[in-house]
Amino acid sequence: MASVVQRQDNAQRAFGLLFEGIRDDMAKVEELLRAQLRSADPYVDQLVKHGFRLGGKRLRPALLLLAASAIGAIGPAHITLAVVMEMIHTATLIHDDVLDEASLRRHLDTVNARWGNKSGVLLGDFLFSHAFFLAATTDDAYACRLIGRSTNIVCEGEMRQINSRGRLDLPETEYYEIINAKTAELCACCSRLGGHYAGATPEQEEALDRYGRNLGMAFQVVDDLLDLEGDEALTGKSLGTDLEQLKPTLPLIRLLTTLPPAERTTLQEELISGEGRRRALLDPWLQRNDGLAYARAAAQRFTSAAQRDLLELPPGPARDVLHRLAESVIRRDV
Repeated sequence: MASVVQRQDNAQRAFGLLFEGIRDDMAKVEELLRAQLRSADPYVDQLVKHGFRLGGKRLRPALLLLAASAIGAIGPAHITLAVVMEMIHTATLIHDDVLDEASLRRHLDTVNARWGNKSGVLLGDFLFSHAFFLAATTDDAYACRLIGRSTNIVCEGEMRQINSRGRLDLPETEYYEIINAKTAELCACCSRLGGHYAGATPEQEEALDRYGRNLGMAFQVVDDLLDLEGDEALTGKSLGTDLEQLKPTLPLIRLLTTLPPAERTTLQEELISGEGRRRALLDPWLQRNDGLAYARAAAQRFTSAAQRDLLELPPGPARDVLHRLAESVIRRDV
């Protein structure tokens, strides 16, 4: 069996191969990120650089660049906007870690674990505000309008998720509405921006928006699965936090809706009273229910929908990579 380090390396290599066609442009994104994420104050500079390392696979910048390449040429605006979207994504991660009281991300201490919640909140705010400043340098109001709308939707989704904590009767439809807002919206924004600034037709922009949204939905459902059955040493982030905070995720929703009333009541009581050991309590229930398989099937449906959306784009290498990217999202274990 491959070691944890080997599996991590394999996962990074797989993404690296997917992004080979945009390698030079991704290098420009990294260079601009490093140039922007700095401060003359040593303490702030330390925080900002740590936040930069928490970003991970750079999926969203790559999505924006691949969408652009699928339509036409990648230009300077794409590099700038790829950096903007990575800053916004990182800001949401840092704020999420504060809300979830998470201590680990990308095998590193979270900002809140090392410097406290106040610094985590302010660093996220710093990244949000700097991202909007950078977006404005494109001298085009379209990007600022679209990004502003999307971040507003993301924040609304996060607030709805906070309100869903402890609601063990949350309907599946409402769960999908929440993850569409808090996760899929940014992916849709990235792919639409990439296409728009490469000269996409309105129909192509809509197809790219749908592709990014379906990709984001699949990504979040897989995240829900990893929270319940993933390996923390491999994922490099705190797992079980959703369950510990009684956030209804798709496997749990499916389990609760298919149990007989008496068993459902028993499980709900166990979860409510089982603080600190909810993942262990839930595991035997999941072993005799189709909740995990149901969630995997849902992720596959979103992936297949994303791949169908690509049929409206011109054939070519970038479209092929977007097709494979959708498949890789549901096969990941990091």
